[in-house]
Amino acid sequence: MEVVRAATLDDWEPLYDLIQRSGFGLTSLRLTKDQLHERLEWSHFAFTRKSERPGGEPYVFVMEDRATGSLVGTSCIFAKTGGYEPFYAYEVVTEQRESEELNVRGSVRSLQLRRIHDGPTEIGSLFLLPAFRGQGRGTLLSLARFSMIAQRPSRFAKEVIAEMRGVSDADGSSPFWEALGRHFFHVDFPVADALSTVSKKFIDDLMPEHPIYWDLLPPAVREVIGEVHEQTRPAKAMLEREGFASRGLVDIFDAGPILHSDRDSIRSVANCRNPKVERGEVPADAKRQIVTTSASRFRAVNSQVHWIDDDHVVLPEATRRALQLSEAEKVWTLG
Repeated sequence: MEVVRAATLDDWEPLYDLIQRSGFGLTSLRLTKDQLHERLEWSHFAFTRKSERPGGEPYVFVMEDRATGSLVGTSCIFAKTGGYEPFYAYEVVTEQRESEELNVRGSVRSLQLRRIHDGPTEIGSLFLLPAFRGQGRGTLLSLARFSMIAQRPSRFAKEVIAEMRGVSDADGSSPFWEALGRHFFHVDFPVADALSTVSKKFIDDLMPEHPIYWDLLPPAVREVIGEVHEQTRPAKAMLEREGFASRGLVDIFDAGPILHSDRDSIRSVANCRNPKVERGEVPADAKRQIVTTSASRFRAVNSQVHWIDDDHVVLPEATRRALQLSEAEKVWTLG
């Protein structure tokens, strides 16, 4: 059984080793050891804080293989984007144009730079080792975060976004970057990608203010705007089932889509329940759900759940041990 839990400072080195295997395209995991240590310090503060107002703090989760004790995955919630350094995105804008003299009517599409200072909550930094993909592990690693949001909604913005990885090849080369970003930043895509985790000032310094007109881009580049990397398709489909959808924003580096949902409309958030755990037998045909503990000592597993009534459940003993439950404790269920 794998368990998703709040990351601790003791996870620093194994988590650093894990994210080194994440490859290109996961911008928020391009961290030095010191940057990761700082993120874990902020995450510890986030999970234990008393204030309910969202700031820019990260909530870092790790997936642990209980058989070996090793870390096999990670994910994160950033309580609020923007602030001192804005959140940057391109908006795909369509404007109507017409000429009575030529009797011509048409639309003009462009990419317009947006700076968002008072931004939404962002879910991201999800990576799972290939050997552990499948059997619901990726779903657990992703959706467990929504239990945290359901438990403490005031700690998060009313809108939640997810930046999806855009199209790139095995070497990390992005066709959108090669056609656009390289001309303004004069570095390779992975370099700019990594630098953006440290500082975004270079974006404001070098990104042009004027719209980028769609029809002036090569056809092969237009085709990847708003599309996701093939390895990201399952994650996109999962979020769409949760109610996320595109609202016309794309990443400024690789043009991957940015999905949006109102916080309280996310399916798992809206359907999250808080039953009390009772002792008893779990039938063999009991359905499986994601079960989590309280936010302050967060742990989550994918487990069979037997519902006695709307407010009481019975869990397998292995689940109780994995969640480190005390007697008569309440849990949170998704699904």
